[in-house]
Amino acid sequence: MSTVALSGNDTVVINDHVFNDFAEGNVVELTFPNDIANVKTGKNGNTIYGLNEMGKQCDLKMRLIRGSNDDIFMNQLLNLQYNNFAETVLMQGSFIKKIGDGQGNIINDTYILGGGVFIKQVEGLSNVEGDATQSVSVYQMKFGLSPRAIT
Repeated sequence: MSTVALSGNDTVVINDHVFNDFAEGNVVELTFPNDIANVKTGKNGNTIYGLNEMGKQCDLKMRLIRGSNDDIFMNQLLNLQYNNFAETVLMQGSFIKKIGDGQGNIINDTYILGGGVFIKQVEGLSNVEGDATQSVSVYQMKFGLSPRAIT
């Protein structure tokens, strides 16, 4: 029998807040902008390998319904960061993908997020042609650590 993966019902938690008010499309994007290792090859094929600690960082983008409870929660965290950056309590949380095997068994594919800050302000849009994205708040954060665990 072939291997299958059924995914859905993903969960995002930041600072113990479980999110529900997602918009359309890619509502959560977790990306790794940096390499985890560097490789340099020199004369005679001699090769040097180096661990790049920057590879542990991840970028998290969330698309929330503008004005929703989740948007209000995130905006409050963003304002706290703005008001006194040195006093900011770094965000922590998790992004959990639930993966089914087609036989009723589920595993959790979890990214454990630590040391998070907002890296961009929430942008705004007014559109007279009915563009639905004007009702979406996009939050962009960077986390210093983001190991992945499959359980």
